[in-house]
Amino acid sequence: MKKFEYVWLDGYIPEPSLRSKVKIDNHAGVWSFDGSSTEQATGDKSDCILNPVAEYKTIDRIRADATQTGPGLEGTYVMCEVLTADHDNHPSNTRIYCEGLVTDEWWFGFEQEYFMYQNGRPLGWPEKGKPRAQGDYYCGVGEGNVVGREIVDRHTEACMNAGIGITGTNAEVALGQWEFQVLGKGIRAGDDLWMARYILQRIAERHGVSIDFRPKPQTGDWNGSGMHTNFSNDEMRYQGTENLMMNTCMRLKLTHSKAIKEYGSDNAKRLTGKHETQSIKKFSYGVSDRGASIRIPIVTVNNNWHGYLEDRRPAANADPYKVMRHIVETLQ
Repeated sequence: MKKFEYVWLDGYIPEPSLRSKVKIDNHAGVWSFDGSSTEQATGDKSDCILNPVAEYKTIDRIRADATQTGPGLEGTYVMCEVLTADHDNHPSNTRIYCEGLVTDEWWFGFEQEYFMYQNGRPLGWPEKGKPRAQGDYYCGVGEGNVVGREIVDRHTEACMNAGIGITGTNAEVALGQWEFQVLGKGIRAGDDLWMARYILQRIAERHGVSIDFRPKPQTGDWNGSGMHTNFSNDEMRYQGTENLMMNTCMRLKLTHSKAIKEYGSDNAKRLTGKHETQSIKKFSYGVSDRGASIRIPIVTVNNNWHGYLEDRRPAANADPYKVMRHIVETLQ
């Protein structure tokens, strides 16, 4: 018998939350759950179906005490999509709209920012007032400049063990704010990001810390949290030209208002034109411009315009399936 930890997205709006439950069995097959408790069914027709779409075999150290150094527990995380009791697509299942559309030709690199919270305030912030101004915290080192590194290190290790395409981490601009990056091909990139979010929250539980993906949890002169999305297809990577990249940006401009609807809730609080953002009411693009809607990385320019672009508009709470779908539908 083996342990399978089933993970899925609930039906809450405007943004879903992650749910999970554990099954002890010989294999990971379809399973049911009470959808009336997750905003996905009514009480008189409560059964919904969990359909596995990706498995992550790992040495599970999440439940280990902080002092444990043993081998951990073998387990499998099972990313699932939700179906109705009749095995039809459930309205809350945004993943299905990427199937057949977001092929492995498309590469996505998500930069997932977030805040750690404890006792109702960002980790490391004083009980009253604010910490010193931003400046020392980005990629910071040392007590007073960075907090929560143990959680970050455990998360990185867990994602690597699980086979998630995690490519890096760094402390962000505000105290208690961090980022991790996930790179993947096709729809698997979205699966990986959701699972990386799940693992992060599970590890944070052990430390009495919560993870906040809101795009602007702290008002004032503090950076918000985004999910900057780097993307490319075969043409961009292997046949890129300046004209191609400029045309790509212009096509994204034409669907800007639609993108904003798909890129996470409360994003207007973050996209103000300040703190490395463009105003939510405007669209711009530029080389190395972190105040633009679309940044053209200098590495793309220096590689004879072969490479990728960065969409800086998605909020930290955005659904990666929706973001991938929008980009591919706009550019295909």
